[in-house]
Amino acid sequence: MRHLLLLLMLLLTPAARAQEFILPTPEAGHANGGVEPAMVPLPRPALVVGEVTTPRFRLLYTAKSEGSARQLAGNIEAIRDHFVSVLGRDWPGVTEIRVGVGREEFEALALPGGAPPGWAVALAYPSHRIVLLNALTLAGPEGMVTLRHELAHVALGQLARGWPRWFQEGLAQNLTGENWSMTHYTALFRAVTQERVFRFEHLHDAWPDLPSDVEIAYAQSAAFVAWLSAKHGPEGMGRLVDEVATGQPFEQAFGKAFKSSLWVEELAWREGVAARYGWLPLTTSSSLLWLGMTGLVVAAYVRRRKQKEEHLAQMEAQDVAEEAELREALEAELAQQRALLTPPPPQPVDGGESADAAKTMDAAAPEWNEPIAANGPESEDDEEDSPRPHKPTLH
Repeated sequence: MRHLLLLLMLLLTPAARAQEFILPTPEAGHANGGVEPAMVPLPRPALVVGEVTTPRFRLLYTAKSEGSARQLAGNIEAIRDHFVSVLGRDWPGVTEIRVGVGREEFEALALPGGAPPGWAVALAYPSHRIVLLNALTLAGPEGMVTLRHELAHVALGQLARGWPRWFQEGLAQNLTGENWSMTHYTALFRAVTQERVFRFEHLHDAWPDLPSDVEIAYAQSAAFVAWLSAKHGPEGMGRLVDEVATGQPFEQAFGKAFKSSLWVEELAWREGVAARYGWLPLTTSSSLLWLGMTGLVVAAYVRRRKQKEEHLAQMEAQDVAEEAELREALEAELAQQRALLTPPPPQPVDGGESADAAKTMDAAAPEWNEPIAANGPESEDDEEDSPRPHKPTLH
């Protein structure tokens, strides 16, 4: 899946965008060689109103940051335990974390002579075992990553001196989980395909100038430290810490701890870089197969959906046509029924003929109160011969 996401990123994002990735130049307060304030007794900042303590931490807070400090106290020990599992060693003493809200409080909590740079949202003083935090940044999505990064500088600064730059940054990114980001993977892919993987001896003190090279330096440092940690485990990393703590040069301590030289280990790591970050994993893994299958499924779905839409459109057009035909037939039938039920208009005739016809009809029609003789004279004789009833006598 990681290879699939990388391929999509490479297809959609031009390589020129790597020039936009700019990391800040490390400044005072970090364990990467910056100058720290002198080790003198320091009073507690006037802005601090209280503290929360754990077995290995002391959290100072302002009136606005008390809630953030108490919440951080609940998981700060687990973060340090994770460091111990990777380094194989724990740094001594109690580490102080100063938490403020906003830029003004953040700068007010700094040590005298160690003001944070303008771009910094957190700051570590490894020799003093002090970390500055802005609670507003701590609440963001990258807040805990920033905290772990600064604690990594404190851990290395407390455990030993003389760490090379690439090891500090690589270990810090492994302790914070930054080494698993797609940004790092893409940077290493570009470094492998362009043959721009740096020698670690060139990253001991100095860092590249170009932003794209800086990104590669960070990414390859994180990848190499992760490779060393996986190969030698916490025991080997712990031996490296112990050897460096004796004050001997890093390369010499490296050889004693891992029973191998830095150059031999770097060559072994480089041999697998192309297999892990080049075109090879993209072409030999199942990612392309899944990508092709996904493309075919999507294409089939789009085609099927288009066919379905066309079929629905045809059915709708057919329904409209049938409905129009039915409407026309119904209107024709209704018109025929209305024609049958309507009586024909009277025919015009002349006045004379009309009067004679009326008289003839009147003469032919018998009076309604005259009896009609059935047989002419025989009827009259019958009436004379038949006795008439006597009239009743009225008394």
